[in-house]
Amino acid sequence: MIRLLIADDDELTRTGLRSLLSTEPDLDVVAEATDGTEVLPLVTTHHPDVVLMDVRMPALDGIRTTQLLRAELSEPPKVLVITTFQNDDYVYDALRAGASGFLLKRAKLAQIAHAIRLVDAGESLLFPDAVRALVTARPAPPVAVRHPPLTGRETEILRLMATGLSNTEIAQTLVISLETVKTHVGNLFSKLDAANRTQAVIIAYETGIVTPRLAET
Repeated sequence: MIRLLIADDDELTRTGLRSLLSTEPDLDVVAEATDGTEVLPLVTTHHPDVVLMDVRMPALDGIRTTQLLRAELSEPPKVLVITTFQNDDYVYDALRAGASGFLLKRAKLAQIAHAIRLVDAGESLLFPDAVRALVTARPAPPVAVRHPPLTGRETEILRLMATGLSNTEIAQTLVISLETVKTHVGNLFSKLDAANRTQAVIIAYETGIVTPRLAET
C-alpha cells in the first residue's frame, strides 16, 4: 500500500484527488494539507510514502516545502508536484529542489496512479521528455557547480537514466548486473548531491554531463 499526502490550497482539487485515488486498491490518502506550512507536521505524524504537492500555495509554496522536507527529515517522502501548467518555472525549481516528478492537474486517473507508483518505486524517470523540455527552456546557470568527476560507466548510466530507462532496462542495455547498476546509481546520487533520478538528470543537463540531444529517445 502506498500512503499519500495531498497538499493543495484548493479544496476542490484535494477532494477530487482523494475521490479519484480512493478507487485504487494500492493507494491510500492518509492526510491532506491546505498549505505548505502543514506538510512537515503531517508527514511526521502520518508517514506518507508520496506527497502530492501543489507548487503554488500562499504561505509556503511547494518549492520551499520540498526543501524543508529534505532539510528536516533523514528519510523524506517522495514528492510529486501537481501543477496547472507544464512549462512553469515553479515546476522546474521544485524538481531542482528534490521533487521526483510532476503531473498536470487535468491528468486522468490512470496517469496519476501510474505517476505515483513510478515515483514511489524510484527506479525510472517520470516524463523524461518533459523534464528535458523544462531544462532546455531555461537559460544556463550563471555559475558552474563543481562535482566530483564521474567515471565513464557512471556517465553512460546517467545518459541512459536521462532517457527514462529503469535500472533493469539499463542493466539489459549495458549487459551488466542489476546490482551493479544500483551501485552506480547510488554513487551518482552521492557525487551529484542528488536526492533522486530527476534531480540527478537536471544537474547533468545543467553541468553539460548530458546534453538534450544525447537524451533524446
